Amino acid sequence: MSSFRELPFARRDFLSRCGMGLGMTALSALCGRDVLGAASTNPMSPRGPHFAPKAKRVIHLFMNGGPAHMDTFDPKPELTKWSGNALPEGRRLATERKTGAAFGSPFRFNRYGKSGLQVSEIFPHVAAHADELCVIRSMQADLPNHEPSLMLMNCGDARLPRPSMGSWVTYGLGTENENLPGFVVLCPNGYPITETSNWRSAFLPGIYQGTYVDPTKGGPNDVIANLKPSRSPDRQARQLAILRELNHQHAEIRGSDPRLEARIQSFELAYRMQMEASDAFDVSKEPAKVRELYGPGIHAKQCLIARRLVERGVRFVQLWHGKDQPWDSHDEIEKNHRRLASECDQAIGALLTDLKRSGLLEETLVLWGGEFGRTPTVELPKPGSNGGKVNGRDHNHHGFSMWMAGGGVKAGYVHGATDEFGFRAVENPVHVHDLHATMLHLLGFDHEEFTYRYAGRDFRLTDVHGKLVTDLIA
Repeated sequence: MSSFRELPFARRDFLSRCGMGLGMTALSALCGRDVLGAASTNPMSPRGPHFAPKAKRVIHLFMNGGPAHMDTFDPKPELTKWSGNALPEGRRLATERKTGAAFGSPFRFNRYGKSGLQVSEIFPHVAAHADELCVIRSMQADLPNHEPSLMLMNCGDARLPRPSMGSWVTYGLGTENENLPGFVVLCPNGYPITETSNWRSAFLPGIYQGTYVDPTKGGPNDVIANLKPSRSPDRQARQLAILRELNHQHAEIRGSDPRLEARIQSFELAYRMQMEASDAFDVSKEPAKVRELYGPGIHAKQCLIARRLVERGVRFVQLWHGKDQPWDSHDEIEKNHRRLASECDQAIGALLTDLKRSGLLEETLVLWGGEFGRTPTVELPKPGSNGGKVNGRDHNHHGFSMWMAGGGVKAGYVHGATDEFGFRAVENPVHVHDLHATMLHLLGFDHEEFTYRYAGRDFRLTDVHGKLVTDLIA
């Protein structure tokens, strides 16, 4: 310990001692944080937003791969009339691959609730909550490729490294439970496309990045890698105390380093999680009636974990359907979409029921959707194939559907529209940047003022884009 304090004169010492410390003051401004005092504050402490929020937390149900909007929440009877025929001239948009004739939905749509919201037959449990849903039928993204569209939806930029939406929310609101991460990501069987980039913190402090959870792992101590204690609690506590003292001495001598501070916070969070996380992820503690409500399967477990996390103060929970773009139905869309919906419909319906019953839905913003939609035309067989019909749909970023529930959104409401075939948003289009701006508003933030200083610039989730869609707010 004593030798640690006798380190040679360091560059930070030079900045803090010369010129009455003005050099260190300048460094603090460049780093975008209080370098000298960072170690004395908890970056995850709850902070107040710009104005009174309608939502305090988010559950993002991410149907990665791109659900077909005309087969889920955007019925197109005109498309059915044209099914099997070429669409009229001027109604054909460029996609990644060649597409052929119009492809009417193989699913029936019915009206539900007092709102009369039309929902596909493959989502009967979600449809039972029609009067809670705020369906956006005019979503737009930038590109028809998975990787950039995933980045745009999650991080607000399709090309450059940027903090994820969950990281921004956690940075802005902190956490209500210091023994759990503020931002949790659940994805079965491994990482999705672009992996951890989807929940990165980028230039925000590392404590705000998402914590990955594989819900297929066995026990509650196994879902997060390396969470299971390897030493006795007493020995582990002593080791952490020594490490904390060494880090404190380091900060006194050299000044606080944001990267070191993030690492310290991560170690301490991991230790605290060993005490509480196992309980949060143990769905066997739920009553049998509750587990039956959610149904069988991994998606039931994910949704139940999500509810247990938000009721314990976690700010942002993201649930991926799977790691290999499961909703990417380039062929056999009737078979694949019916199967995919059956895997999650009951669990999502149960989650909405459970949140509403407990009163959490009023302050929890639930978001459902993929990174883009699909074409109303059938995708043609690949060159060299046998040439038969594939009965699937290509990617389409020009118009698609998402829905929100709870958290102050307008319930039983449909916003915007695509054209009669479902190719392009033509009424009240909502870009992903607009969605992010509106979500931040519901959480109490003005998206233009909610910034982080980095490399001499004030960055924000919506970059230089985005407009608040007031019609979505109750």
